[in-house]
Amino acid sequence: MARISPFKAIRPVRDKVHLVATRPYYSYTQNVLKAKLEDNPFTLLRIINPEFESEKHTAPNSPERFELVKEKYAEFIDDGILVQDKDPHLYIYRQTKGDHVFTGVIAGASIAEYESDLIRKHEATLTSREEMFTTYLDIVGYNAEPVLLAHPHHSGVQTLLNQCTENRPEYEFTTTDRIKHELWVVDQELTKKLCSVFLDIPVTYIADGHHRSASSARLKKERERKGTSHFSNEDYFLAFFIDEEVLQILEFNRIIKTLNGLSTDNFIGKLKESFDVIALNSFEKPNHAHQLSMCLNGNWYSLECHADIVDNNHPVRCLDAEILTHYVLTPILGIKDLKTDEHVEFMSGAEPISKLEKRIGSIENSVAFVLYPVAMDEVKRVADNHLIMPPKSTWVEPKLRSGLTIYNINE
Repeated sequence: MARISPFKAIRPVRDKVHLVATRPYYSYTQNVLKAKLEDNPFTLLRIINPEFESEKHTAPNSPERFELVKEKYAEFIDDGILVQDKDPHLYIYRQTKGDHVFTGVIAGASIAEYESDLIRKHEATLTSREEMFTTYLDIVGYNAEPVLLAHPHHSGVQTLLNQCTENRPEYEFTTTDRIKHELWVVDQELTKKLCSVFLDIPVTYIADGHHRSASSARLKKERERKGTSHFSNEDYFLAFFIDEEVLQILEFNRIIKTLNGLSTDNFIGKLKESFDVIALNSFEKPNHAHQLSMCLNGNWYSLECHADIVDNNHPVRCLDAEILTHYVLTPILGIKDLKTDEHVEFMSGAEPISKLEKRIGSIENSVAFVLYPVAMDEVKRVADNHLIMPPKSTWVEPKLRSGLTIYNINE
């Protein structure tokens, strides 16, 4: 079952929501981040970067820095920029990006279900990042960015979402990236109905936010061990539940900044041992799984996997990202670890192909690979078998704004 919890969100006042809510700070380049901090005194980025306009400098990700974040957060509440709902609610969030409309429920997700694998994972987490996020949550006491959880389609959930969104939203604004954001505060009757109907959903899947969910579970354990666990909200973490049929999964493409000393002809010759290599007049997107597009020296090629390199009986080894690593990146190009090798860059399928072409054209002796997007059923198959997806296999949308509904852990 999917046990979701209403909560008393801490939210921006209506006239400032478009100024407060933000993309995660790590998604901004340094110059853009600096401009936003300078120009907008209400952005949540001011909380996350508390030493902006200060001569005081603490170490990044240190307890001292997190204490300053907590102080800045308290300032936003004291100044009336953020206010807390008096009663627990569920919240419906809708994001419209071009032709894609993403609607789902913001709620607390059960840590007990996370621990019992009713919330399933497909990504390995780094202990160091878990520890850092756990310390952050323990000190600041809130979640501001929801974990993205996908659930199987349920007509009852959809009916209730439609019923709620017939009314005017509490928030409605468009950001400069031309994405429209809407938020509804669900009334008590519909909140109870949604909580009830979600119990019919057997499992959910983390689509984005493995470290955030892992650190919330870790915090609960640590507080229980220390005897400092006193709050019911510790049993949940902030999440956005969305129908897996609505979720959009794009590819994550690879730029490899080396040919490992090979000439173009030698490299293509080695590729032909595992792929049919077909020259293209211009870029063409792969149109099915096990077909990749490759840019080499300004020329495009289609790579069709030979049948003997596709292991359809294994949830991971049949994925194109894994095939590319196993048959090209490691044995031919000498890439041992995609997460750490300085010769590897990733670019999401949300970026125009012209950006990839420009980037690859600026790097001598380089090659780029465009993959076919992974299907949600493939992600679920990996998670159901307790396996791990290859690094940077999926670019999942929607990308959520931080600060629309803040979850108070210490309550």
